Amino acid sequence: MTEIRSDIRNIAIIAHVDHGKTTLVDGMLKQSKVFRDASAAGAAGERILDSNALERERGITILAKNTAITWNGTKINIVDTPGHADFGGEVERVLNMVDGALLLVDAVEGPMPQTRFVLRKALAQNLRVIVVINKVDRQYARPAEVLNETFDLFIELGANDHQADFPVVYAVGLEGRAGYSAETMEDNLTALFETIIKEIPAPEIEVDAPPRLLVTTLEYDNYKGQIGVGRLRSGVLRRGQQVMRIPAEGAPEKGNIAYLFTYHNLAKQEVDEVRAGDILAFGGFDRIAISDTIADPAYAEALPPISVEQPTVRMTFGINTSPFAGREGKTGLGTSRKLRERLYNETRHNLALRVEDGDSPEKFIVSCRGELHLGILIETMRREGYEFEVSKPEVILQDDAESGELLEPVEEVHIEVADDLTGTVVEMLGARRGRMINMSTESGTTYMTYLVPTRGLLGLRSRFLTATGGMGQLHTIFYGYEPYAGSIPGRQFGSLVAWETGKSTNYAFDQVKQRGTFLIEPGAEVYEGMVVGIHIRAEDLAVNVCKTKQLSAVHTVYFGKEEKVNIDLSMSLDDYIEFIAEDELLEVTPNTLRVRKRILNNEKRLKDLKAKEKLAEA
Repeated sequence: MTEIRSDIRNIAIIAHVDHGKTTLVDGMLKQSKVFRDASAAGAAGERILDSNALERERGITILAKNTAITWNGTKINIVDTPGHADFGGEVERVLNMVDGALLLVDAVEGPMPQTRFVLRKALAQNLRVIVVINKVDRQYARPAEVLNETFDLFIELGANDHQADFPVVYAVGLEGRAGYSAETMEDNLTALFETIIKEIPAPEIEVDAPPRLLVTTLEYDNYKGQIGVGRLRSGVLRRGQQVMRIPAEGAPEKGNIAYLFTYHNLAKQEVDEVRAGDILAFGGFDRIAISDTIADPAYAEALPPISVEQPTVRMTFGINTSPFAGREGKTGLGTSRKLRERLYNETRHNLALRVEDGDSPEKFIVSCRGELHLGILIETMRREGYEFEVSKPEVILQDDAESGELLEPVEEVHIEVADDLTGTVVEMLGARRGRMINMSTESGTTYMTYLVPTRGLLGLRSRFLTATGGMGQLHTIFYGYEPYAGSIPGRQFGSLVAWETGKSTNYAFDQVKQRGTFLIEPGAEVYEGMVVGIHIRAEDLAVNVCKTKQLSAVHTVYFGKEEKVNIDLSMSLDDYIEFIAEDELLEVTPNTLRVRKRILNNEKRLKDLKAKEKLAEA
């Protein structure tokens, strides 16, 4: 027998990057009396759910998170989701837990590429969507036009009549204000809460059926171990109850529910039982994976596993083989066994990630959605104390089974740039096999839409920002697979490579300062084959940055004076990932990023290069 559980609503908050999802959740938490007083709310800070250090630094949501509030006797489970398409795996799996979604759209920018991505996923799940036009207090806000653009997007994505007849709320998330029109804003979020209660359907549950849930998120507790999170589809789950864990692949396993929690405000509450329709967290198994089904042993039938889009970019991870290996990483984390264990553990909760063993025991192929996805994984691991090296990212090609044609992933690229820079951007994307499909101009700004092979986007972002003086905007979303578009020019400049191992000197820098821009300062330790700078020409050049001048008269060494040398120490991890060439590796340690040649010995590397050139001529 089914019934409607009217005391609960389950919603996800979805939007494009930086359209205010987490800030709006802050306001909802504060106004639902999560904090005892205003001072406590202020002390909690902004973007409360972005607890991950990387999320706060980058200003984006990376991991989906659960919280819950109570409004006039109704519990509202809220899932905050990432907005960047690289973390689409997070969005796809959490939408399985909810009955509706709040779609936030910026009142100035309107629907953006990732808005299209997350809305498509919500409509495919047949969720009820509430459109929240946020930041209506911004200068140049255009709520009426944005509403029309959002409606057009619904129709374009194939929304049915019920989905296209969406409710609309206007908000200023930063100030915790909302209203049913942009002109009549209240000083609270009552309009938003009322719309959620009215429009989001209450969960329909099977009261008398055996308990079943699908694990959609994983957490870890230092004392309780692995914690699984999911929505209970039917029945009642009790602490201590015997259940069956049915993995998507592998043999079922019996166990007991040792810990049982529900979400309330900013914390988990330990409870004795949970009724169907609620989102819960549980512990009791040594190993839990996303897409596992937890069910009564007598009715152990698996729920459909979560499916996500396939990765489009891959990179090789390997143990650190440089002469400086082992200097900075945590003891014991530099082995291939530990690196393999860490990467495969990541796939347990990061569904969009794939890990395969490489061509040697020390190498592993990691595939995911994009450069940002890879960058976050690398940064997370280096902060955990790992030392390793990574290769240049490359796209994953496919063979068309029918035609035998080679296919490659293609991205839809949306660009905003000042009118006087349009020519520069058109030339840049044209060289990368981009096809313009739309272009318009408004108030001195040009808006362009391109279809560009994913290969052409590797390394593009930093060059785009440089060409536009940091003022241009570039957003991408996966479009599909198309026939291989042909060769794309790579990096324009070669590398300056250290000729010997030692400590760099001012004197040596003075001798080679005209060769290019350097990535290290005088006094830095280098090793043979390490990339120390960017050459002014296309080919690589080995330079001696450790050279000293012997002064026999005083039996000492002259290190030189401080001379004007072009040194760039501002490159971030993302910049290095875009910078490295195919014959180079990025050495990653907790404190340092170094680029190196795959073959460190300069003479051997030059011989191999000449041999390849002769082979190509033949």
